[in-house]
Amino acid sequence: MVATTLLFEDTDNPRTEVPDAELGELAQDIRARGILQPIVVHPADRDGRHRIHFGAKRWRAAQRIGLAEVPVVVRAGPADPYAQVAENLKRHALSPLDLARFFKGRIEAGDSNAKVAQTLGIDQTTIAHHLALLDLPPVLDAALKSGRCNSPRTLYELGKLHAVQPDKVAQIVDGSGPITRESVALIRDAVPQALAGKRPTRVGPPPTSHRSTQALMRARTLCDRLDALLLRLTRPDAPPLPADDLADLGRRIASMASRIVG
Repeated sequence: MVATTLLFEDTDNPRTEVPDAELGELAQDIRARGILQPIVVHPADRDGRHRIHFGAKRWRAAQRIGLAEVPVVVRAGPADPYAQVAENLKRHALSPLDLARFFKGRIEAGDSNAKVAQTLGIDQTTIAHHLALLDLPPVLDAALKSGRCNSPRTLYELGKLHAVQPDKVAQIVDGSGPITRESVALIRDAVPQALAGKRPTRVGPPPTSHRSTQALMRARTLCDRLDALLLRLTRPDAPPLPADDLADLGRRIASMASRIVG
């Protein structure tokens, strides 16, 4: 048992947002049954204080109800940021913004998108969708923080549509109905028609047809799926595949790419 005042949170903990209601429920549970799983902490520093590795939420709840001491397990060794994320995901999902900040921090630390995806067992498109949350237009940023829309993928698609149909996007966000993928699809399908209705103000390439734009969107979706499949094929724990087959796949992908770049 260690005094509650001798613990402090890890500044690198990916969880920064804890809903007050969720914390209140945990506090009431601890009041009734105590802390059933000890808090994992690092060895004491020079001031006798322990940095929390796992269990910051339990510590916050214990403080809320005035517990003087909490059970801890002291574990030596450097902090593993991926373990912190995994532990939080198993208990209560991290908020989309918490995950986005974590992804950005690991990438800025030198990890590739592929490494982050492989370590957490997710696909790279999920990382891209979350990172986009850190650079949303104000109207979508407000929708995320107010709880109007928490889906990274939906917000990612709305962010792309905002560049060409900001009024339509604002209409959905400001409305009272739910922001769903279906409502986003209605805007997406209307975008080619809106673009086709605009007359060019200067000489340039011919306007993109509705069918061509739809084909481009489908191609992008297929590329996302292909990227996820390739990630699965190249994971360290994936079963080995014949080198000739992989080489043939690489040639086919390169051939398709050459059609785009000319």
